[in-house]
Amino acid sequence: MIANRIVKQMLCILIGLLISTSVLAAEPVKIACVGDSITFGAAIQDRENRNYPLQLGKLLGDGYAVRNFGVNGATLLKQGDLPYWTRPQFKMATEFQPNIVIIKLGTNDSKPQNWKYADQYGTDLLSMIDHFQGLDSKPQIYVCRPVPVATDRWGITEAVVRDEVIPALNKAVKKAKGVKIIDLYKVLAPYPELLPDGVHPNGDGAALLAKAIYKRIK
Repeated sequence: MIANRIVKQMLCILIGLLISTSVLAAEPVKIACVGDSITFGAAIQDRENRNYPLQLGKLLGDGYAVRNFGVNGATLLKQGDLPYWTRPQFKMATEFQPNIVIIKLGTNDSKPQNWKYADQYGTDLLSMIDHFQGLDSKPQIYVCRPVPVATDRWGITEAVVRDEVIPALNKAVKKAKGVKIIDLYKVLAPYPELLPDGVHPNGDGAALLAKAIYKRIK
């Protein structure tokens, strides 16, 4: 009788451990999408259902929790006219303790009032990488090259994005450890029609971004 009781107790402990392990294993991989209006999904019809982070979450399926921390008009530059660093979304992305961080900032930095601080872009990008790498969750960091500018608008120019922002981004990422690049410029370069206002991808453009990021992550 005593032996049977001990066996039953051991079985209960084992079952409890298995349940605890399965619960832990079921915790989703948390992905923070840090970015500007392109991440937010500005100008997309049915934005709530077609912004790229949401479409990415659908592609990844169960097991992933993707959050959109995009801010309209945000800059990577700390001295830009709307630094991402000062926005509530920056704090929210930090507190989310993500396992993966996707940084897509640079389009608004090309504006003249911001790009006059071009020499600080690489330093500020490395600072943001360091910030997220320092989280307890120790996330994998992906940095996205900005999408092309089909039509110069609002001070955002294709020449600066292509010939200055992207090279500065590439140079900075080379100095960072374990950071991967996702080339969103290349993804949309053949499809200017998917940037109807010249700057923001529409829902179909956001779908291409989501697919490219999905492939990189998987």
